[in-house]
Amino acid sequence: MKKSHKHTGPLKIAIIGSRGYPIVYSGYETFVKEVSERLVAQNIDVRVYCQKHLFSTRPKTVNGVELVYMPTVQTKSLNQLVHSFFSMVHACLSKVDVILVVNAANGPFGLISLLAQKKTLINVDGLEWLRPKWKGLGAAYYKFAAKLATLFYNTIITDAEAMRQVYLNTFNSDSTVIAYGANIRHSKNPSLIDQFGLTPNEYFLIVGRLIPDNNSDLILEGFKKAHSNKKLVIVGDVPYQDAYAEGMKAQASNQILFLGYITDSEVLAELYHQSYAYLHGHEYGGTNPTMLKAMAYGCAILALDTVFNREMLENGQFGWFFQKTSDSVALYLQQAEHNPQAVQTLKEKARDGITQKYNWDEVTRAYVTVFKALMTNGKSHP
Repeated sequence: MKKSHKHTGPLKIAIIGSRGYPIVYSGYETFVKEVSERLVAQNIDVRVYCQKHLFSTRPKTVNGVELVYMPTVQTKSLNQLVHSFFSMVHACLSKVDVILVVNAANGPFGLISLLAQKKTLINVDGLEWLRPKWKGLGAAYYKFAAKLATLFYNTIITDAEAMRQVYLNTFNSDSTVIAYGANIRHSKNPSLIDQFGLTPNEYFLIVGRLIPDNNSDLILEGFKKAHSNKKLVIVGDVPYQDAYAEGMKAQASNQILFLGYITDSEVLAELYHQSYAYLHGHEYGGTNPTMLKAMAYGCAILALDTVFNREMLENGQFGWFFQKTSDSVALYLQQAEHNPQAVQTLKEKARDGITQKYNWDEVTRAYVTVFKALMTNGKSHP
């Protein structure tokens, strides 16, 4: 007898491609945490696949989210791919209705879900194939994987209109735009920055990994040229030995502070709140979580002039743009320093940039709409 395809009971969603839940130290993990908890609150069953070696204790559920721990190989380049492969096979052999995959690198695994006839969508994130860290083979793989994602998955999710245009132009493939979210926050405990010898409003802040495409080196050079009276504080590192990162850290001084990773979210929040301005050099991506946080936390923002940053800051309504030269950075830093009133105005307006599309409830609602469309007609293209 032919099985009925009528769906009964709660929708079952599997999420693949992040490190797991409830860890939060990068964009994907934050996304998984914020969205999965909201899905559970809406009576949707959620399963998150976790990288086994990252968890010393392995509860079966946390906050109503089912957790499955899959093994992987612990090498930098293959870690995530091997984990996603095992997770995808496991999900396809189980009774989940829809599989949500994050990271375009997982594009090829859509073939598994296609053969298993599982509804799948993939959040492809940024332009990985253009990033300097993936020179050669890595870049070619990312572009190939992104192309396969457009062929194998039912729905592609991009997180910015500018990224949707990239996929249309590069792969002739449309996508559904669902942005990333942020939670508005105000300062609670300014004294948390005392441990770093910092004074409120007396430092510029950079938050991000020490990798070439975040352009911290360019901003650092511009900062030196600006002869600023303030400090430059850089939060972030890389989890491996790296000549670029070491070269950056070698320039540390009384005025240039490298704080490494800050895992305490309260401390990190106060570093944002108390900064004079937040400097954003990220070059390849759609909606950037770090800059969204700066907006939600009420920072004055100086950002690299890219199509993605312009979309987020609404063409200068919520920040200033510098060009990709150290002279331009220096010019804008001097301008900010000599115009405290203009900087204060930017701070007062920043949170207004967190419109509905960047609200986690709204983001979750948009995903649920896609899940339901996939369940009814198998396709959810715009």
